[in-house]
Amino acid sequence: MKIKFLGAAGTVTGSCYWLQGDNGGLVVDMGMFQGLNSRKLNMKTPEIDVEKLNGVVVTHAHLDHGGRLPLLIKMGYKGKVYMTAATRDLLELSLHDTVKISQEYNKDSLFGEEEVEQLLSQVELLEIGEEKILGEFKVRFLRAGHILGAVSVMVEAKGKSVVFSGDVGTGESPLILPPEPPEKADVVILESTYGDRLHEDEDEEKILREEIEKVSRNKGVLLIPVFSIQRSQRILHLLDHIQRQGGLPGGMKVYFDSPMAIEATKIFGKYRQYYSRELADQAKKDDPFNFPGLVVTRQAWEKKIIRKDKKAKIIVAGSGMMSGGRIMGHAKEYLPKPSTRLLIVGYQAKGTLGREIVDGERRVSIDGVRVEVNAKMRQIYSMSAHADQEQLLKWLSKIKGVKKVILTHGEDEPRRVLGEKVKTRFGLEVDKPILGEEIEYL
Repeated sequence: MKIKFLGAAGTVTGSCYWLQGDNGGLVVDMGMFQGLNSRKLNMKTPEIDVEKLNGVVVTHAHLDHGGRLPLLIKMGYKGKVYMTAATRDLLELSLHDTVKISQEYNKDSLFGEEEVEQLLSQVELLEIGEEKILGEFKVRFLRAGHILGAVSVMVEAKGKSVVFSGDVGTGESPLILPPEPPEKADVVILESTYGDRLHEDEDEEKILREEIEKVSRNKGVLLIPVFSIQRSQRILHLLDHIQRQGGLPGGMKVYFDSPMAIEATKIFGKYRQYYSRELADQAKKDDPFNFPGLVVTRQAWEKKIIRKDKKAKIIVAGSGMMSGGRIMGHAKEYLPKPSTRLLIVGYQAKGTLGREIVDGERRVSIDGVRVEVNAKMRQIYSMSAHADQEQLLKWLSKIKGVKKVILTHGEDEPRRVLGEKVKTRFGLEVDKPILGEEIEYL
């Protein structure tokens, strides 16, 4: 029994695992690479024999876990793709958006609408706790606590078990229920995005209030780049809190300028079974993602409405790493102005505009135009939907019988640091595969 690592091996993005048995195999995730060298990596056909696939399993809807799935259709795969219902709805939204962006920017398209629709027609829903026999493998989903519908995947074969963590949540999300680790597993494939650090203990609402107050005084703009899934809803929920507890100063408007995030927020409303207790209680009374002063701008021409508003304002727009989407136009317009505040609320991969700004670049290129960065930047670290080092170790500690830990979905330094912690604390063997490496685990 072998696992080939076709993504997220030495990088955070591109998750893809080819699990090979005696007579067949499984693919767990097939995500897009983002950041440095991503175009070349994404265009390469994955080394998977689709004729020997018993099934494809998807942990969650983020593009770095499901963004290349339509390539399987181009490769001739005709079997089933298993995911939760929430993941299916969110992934459908993400993939259609990906096709639209590639067409708008005349980029090399990995796939088109036809492949996306065919892929979706091959989806079979599998809910948390359900088991499915796929050839020689038994698959079961466990709650991952990362984003709406996200799961870890337990795979059993020959009396042995391997768990793919997917992305593990912090256990402290105000939006969704916490992760549910398996009781036991022989091998754990564990994400390590924040394997070398602890999330800061920050009062996110207080920081957001402080930034709002600063732009209110300066009649400036608070730019908040967000990921469409989970982070957008978290920011809206915080702003809802602020508005209900005293209100935004001076009747300040919040412009929600991300068509995909708007649709993702609607999907959140469909799947309340994943809500945290706090969010479920509020949802019984009112919409936790809507409040007075929120202006939803679906159409591109509505940016004129935002520009015409010369008062202090907040713009919540995708994408979260400032690597595309409507935030780019706002960045070009407002980053040169000293009255602008930029609030970074998510991970910034190498090679993205967001990472450049976080690293201190004062002149950046946006759509081929050199832009001065005179805006003040602040970063919230605690809002991550990924577990930090201690939370990952806590999740791992609850799994009995582990013989080997394989660290993926992290850059080299976080993997190295987390690997040393795993060895020291648990005395376990740790592997850190490189891209394309194959590991025999049974």
